[in-house]
Amino acid sequence: MFGIVRRITHEVRDKTVYMEIFGDNKVAYRVLSGRLFMYGDEFITYGVEVIDRKSGEKECIPDFSRNIEDAVAFAEALISERCRPRQLYSKALDFLRVSI
Repeated sequence: MFGIVRRITHEVRDKTVYMEIFGDNKVAYRVLSGRLFMYGDEFITYGVEVIDRKSGEKECIPDFSRNIEDAVAFAEALISERCRPRQLYSKALDFLRVSI
């Protein structure tokens, strides 16, 4: 017996930079705003992007939260801990573990 599994994709569109801060470690921290289309509904979502200007390394979570305060608080935590782009996902898990 065969079955067809359809993977539902969630795509954030119309991304704009809500806030951008350059840390003293040459890393740019951005909070992004965008629209997420899921199951035919549209939601405003906020993401976080970290860019290392020296190495060109870049990581992004485009749909981090639907609450702007959570996204800004997470970006502030990244700045205070001087996080690199490769640390973004582990720091996001730590932040969400505490905030949920």
